Amino acid sequence: MIRRATYDDVPVLMDVFRKARGIMRSSGNMNQWNDGYPSENIVRKDIDNGNCYVLCDDGEVVATMAFIPGPDATYAEIYDGGWLSDAPYHVIHRIAVAEPGHNAAKALLDWGFGQTGSIRIDTHKDNVIMHHVLSKYGFTHCGMILLANGDPREAYQKDL
Repeated sequence: MIRRATYDDVPVLMDVFRKARGIMRSSGNMNQWNDGYPSENIVRKDIDNGNCYVLCDDGEVVATMAFIPGPDATYAEIYDGGWLSDAPYHVIHRIAVAEPGHNAAKALLDWGFGQTGSIRIDTHKDNVIMHHVLSKYGFTHCGMILLANGDPREAYQKDL
């Protein structure tokens, strides 16, 4: 079941993000989500905006994402490529699973495509797991975007 997150979910969400950082590190991604990102303040802001969603299994939160209607300012310019379309889209940020191998990311993406016909997402170049998930799910690598702080991210899009 996928539902909007509440403030009661925050401690569990912070644990999901901690576990996701551990999964990233064990796969060689030492550079993404450093310094405790995402912070509790960011998670609370996502909840305030109605953009934080959780995937529950037997009532337990096992994954999360921020699912945000576009446009996204960081996607206004794309380098070394181009977006598949200019259709209205949603953005997924801060997707995280507590444990790999349970198709949680696929469940979140499937749900997202039940809400919209176009999703854009970005990830760090070292996030091999996310690159694999996006490729397997049929996303197209569109180029590179820059975050507000100037950090580069690999950008993907899928249109139904």
